[in-house]
Amino acid sequence: MDTAKANIIAQLKKNILPLQGFKSTLNSLSLDGIPAAIKNAFPNAAFPLGAVHELIADSAEDTAATFGFIAAILSSIMKNGGSSIWVNGSQSVFPPALKSFGIRPDNIIFIYLKKEKEILWAMEEALKCKGLSAVIGEVQDLSFNASRRLQLAIEQSKVTGFIVRRNPRSLNTSACLARWKITSLPGGLPAGMPGVGFPRWNVELLKVRNGKPGSWQIEFTAGRFRQIPKIAAIHPQQQKKTG
Repeated sequence: MDTAKANIIAQLKKNILPLQGFKSTLNSLSLDGIPAAIKNAFPNAAFPLGAVHELIADSAEDTAATFGFIAAILSSIMKNGGSSIWVNGSQSVFPPALKSFGIRPDNIIFIYLKKEKEILWAMEEALKCKGLSAVIGEVQDLSFNASRRLQLAIEQSKVTGFIVRRNPRSLNTSACLARWKITSLPGGLPAGMPGVGFPRWNVELLKVRNGKPGSWQIEFTAGRFRQIPKIAAIHPQQQKKTG
């Protein structure tokens, strides 16, 4: 392939990215502490803001790990004092625990709704608010049309959305830019030190538009992520047997 054709193809790919949800103005923003290995999975090697991320949680343990991962990302998004909205059907988030991720609990508005239809509506309306840093929602099922409405809601606001799907009935196609799966790992501590260690997760990027899915193991310490060597993940059932 000659240079002229290669340049045309490169330009076409660049022009297509905004249509797929990757906004150049947002991708130029660099979140502090996101490991380069994860950033490199996305176009332009930047964690995409102003997009909707779908996170799959198959158990209560996965949900807790997913909430921790989201909180770690929010700590960077909200570092300048922004506010976020968290919408779900149960009081499954302990606000004071967010302080361990450098987040002031009073900077997050928690909304509790019973019906998933109401949660999705509240998320959609919140994602239209330009003054917010992020919107987090928790549902079980997410249709393509519903996910498309969420993605369309951020076209003008550029707010980042995270939707956690607890025990989804099926992993159907969605309009979300990326699909994640977060599971917990044993915490690590220096020899002889008491405690449970810093939060650690096995992070799987299952799907991403025009990017490279992958799997990484990371730790959140000193207000930032740190990639760690691969260790064996402990299944929740194993934890119950050995606990």
